[in-house]
Amino acid sequence: MNTHVSDRLGPLDSLFLYLEKKEMPLHIGSVFVFDGPIPFDDLKSLIEAKLPLVPRYRQRLLFPPFQAGYPTWEYDPDFDIDRHIQRAVLETGTKEELETLAGQRFSEMMDRNRPLWDLTVVDGLQNGRSALIARVHHCLVDGIAGVALMKLILDDSPAVTPLPAKQPFHPPSLPDPALSLVDALASSYFHTVNRVLSLQSAAANLAEQWFNEFLGGALGSSVGSLPDAVPPRERFPFYAPSLGPRRVAWAEFPMADIFAIHDACGVKVNDVGMMILAGAVQRYAHLHHVSVKNRPLRLMVPVNLRAPDQHSGLGNRISLVPVNVPLDITDPLELLNAIHQRSDGLKHIRAADAMVLGGSLLALLPVPTQALLVGQLSNNVSVLPFDMVCTNVPGPQRAVYLFGREMLTYYPYVPIGDFMGVNCAMVSYNGTLYFGLTGDCACAPDLDRLRDFLNEAFEDVRKAAGVAPVISEEPQSEPLAEQPVAEPTSEPVAEQPVAEQPVGAAATL
Repeated sequence: MNTHVSDRLGPLDSLFLYLEKKEMPLHIGSVFVFDGPIPFDDLKSLIEAKLPLVPRYRQRLLFPPFQAGYPTWEYDPDFDIDRHIQRAVLETGTKEELETLAGQRFSEMMDRNRPLWDLTVVDGLQNGRSALIARVHHCLVDGIAGVALMKLILDDSPAVTPLPAKQPFHPPSLPDPALSLVDALASSYFHTVNRVLSLQSAAANLAEQWFNEFLGGALGSSVGSLPDAVPPRERFPFYAPSLGPRRVAWAEFPMADIFAIHDACGVKVNDVGMMILAGAVQRYAHLHHVSVKNRPLRLMVPVNLRAPDQHSGLGNRISLVPVNVPLDITDPLELLNAIHQRSDGLKHIRAADAMVLGGSLLALLPVPTQALLVGQLSNNVSVLPFDMVCTNVPGPQRAVYLFGREMLTYYPYVPIGDFMGVNCAMVSYNGTLYFGLTGDCACAPDLDRLRDFLNEAFEDVRKAAGVAPVISEEPQSEPLAEQPVAEPTSEPVAEQPVAEQPVGAAATL
């Protein structure tokens, strides 16, 4: 007998649903490359055996009548694993062909009448390799939760363990709409009351923290780290609404070099990642004849709000920190230090707490108003004072395996939207920092140039810091070949986790 588990989404999880439209799908994901083929049928059996550990992956969304309250998770009475695991075969097997396929999959909006996750097994990669493209809706997990879920299907050793027996599952029927409406109205009322009480408490705590910082002299110097709410008159070429089709581009850097820069300059690993991105955007702006004089790059950096011992749990437990990066600093070490100073200053003024407080004010609106207001603004009006998302997730720090096949790469994906036509995700895995760029095909058709500029910016800061390139003594496996790719069309075809670790795109089941 199955217990009926119903769970209502919170304001932040629901926001990802209200914002979403077919031109702006809001799932996160990853692309993994393995050193051999992944057996398709065995993978389906493995995931079916693991589903009892994550009941949410058998549940779909149920919206109450008239948007009277936040949606709930209900067991899908028509759940079918074959709808969630697909396969594809590449023709040439190059990295660019895999990037193209991933961009196409990430461009497609998920069916809300089914559980909001899927996997694509990709065969035909060069050197006998295979890949997995994982997608999951952002209303279901954030990056930290996604990494924790990934551990359910991956192993710490190449030894293949026998699959547990599949357990029978009989989902309950969906609740009656009339009862759903009554429950939503009651939930909405109690949610508003609790939100008001928690808002008062949060505002009082934040005011006390700011007062203490003011007495210590740190508040005034930190306020300059905040970005302007008014965007510069001359905007980046990728500052435009999303039209739908996406491109992805990937880069990777040795964590040994990143840590050496971190040690030599006295900054954080995430500061180094943001500096590499800022250096690339400097070059990209020059390529498009956009002046960077007195011009900041306004980054939106998601921050994990979980306690240090809480790295799992579904849903979103994040806030957003605005980091203003001055692009007119040409010296890489000076730019890196400026990023470090601004990021550190934002911690002093509790910027993440302030953003949570601001989101709580929006959550005080009646739920139907939230859904209507956010939906009308989505992708039509620039709401957030940012140019780009920059998110960083710590992945496994040792090699992991699937059916005895080693996972060689871990390319993250973060969605784009709200006039941010290019976004960036970073994941550290097994000695490598992976960058995943997402770009709209219309406003960022030359995303590969931005990826190349990441490599140039990394070399600049590495040399300026006096860090010699790390040469591995272990034999490296043959990389996927690269080849020129055609212009995109609209045809479908890490830092160790701490209390305020940035989070974002990540893998899931």
